[in-house]
Amino acid sequence: MSGVLLGAVAYDPKVVTIWDGFRSWLRGPGGLDFDYVLYSNYERQVYDLVNGRIDVAWNSPLAWIRARRLAHAHGVTLTPLTMRDTDCDLRSVIVVRADSPVTSMAGLAGRTVATGAVDSPQATLLPLSLLRSAGLEPGRDVRVKRFDVGVGLHGDHIGGERDAARALFATDPADRVDAACMIDGNLLLFGREGLWPAGSVRVLAQTPPYDHCTMTAVGAEGSNPDLWRFGELLRGMDYADPGLRQLLDLEGLKEWRPPRLSGYGQLERAVDEAGFYDPNGRLTASDYRP
Repeated sequence: MSGVLLGAVAYDPKVVTIWDGFRSWLRGPGGLDFDYVLYSNYERQVYDLVNGRIDVAWNSPLAWIRARRLAHAHGVTLTPLTMRDTDCDLRSVIVVRADSPVTSMAGLAGRTVATGAVDSPQATLLPLSLLRSAGLEPGRDVRVKRFDVGVGLHGDHIGGERDAARALFATDPADRVDAACMIDGNLLLFGREGLWPAGSVRVLAQTPPYDHCTMTAVGAEGSNPDLWRFGELLRGMDYADPGLRQLLDLEGLKEWRPPRLSGYGQLERAVDEAGFYDPNGRLTASDYRP
């Protein structure tokens, strides 16, 4: 076996630009036989990874959890290769309007909380787990208004989070929510975009830090030398190289880092609480159809 075939999800048209550029660099200066295929959703990509149809997958955190569970159930070895600097130590937040009477998580009881898409780790699964940790069961103690934009993209599509944020200030009271869930980076982005007036929102609660995407390979280390060279080449990309900087900016990083698995425990718990996947990686969320 030689060469590397990567799977990536086409969550945005820029994905083609990114991996076309990486392909040229990996095959040229990198000297690696590399190609990629694009998927419309992470569930299909994970299935093909575990079944050996691709060598490596650029996985969302939720896709990593499903891949790990499926692989374990089928006796397949998966090995993380690398992750971005921007994938480390992220937080999700639950925000309210600055003039809201809600001052604690307990104050959300009986109120409406907006989330992103059903499969968004950062804007749905993790914040709803945070509510549960405060003794509030979503759908029972708190009404959940979900914005299912880009279902199947595991929250890579920002639309659901943006719609949840907008609902905080909906003109029609019937559409307005009491709190909204999002990743901390998007909280800052929405403020810069002018989605709400300066100083008009405050953070009610935030999750502990967690990690995001991971590059996941099939096989044990050394089983395919090209795969480990692929990881080394990515980690060797220099942001100071003008030929690479634009691609790295599009992919949202300044450096590729060695992978770590310590940042996914929180999402593992959230997946189990929501009944999203079973322990063998089977999809068990009744309202999720990518």
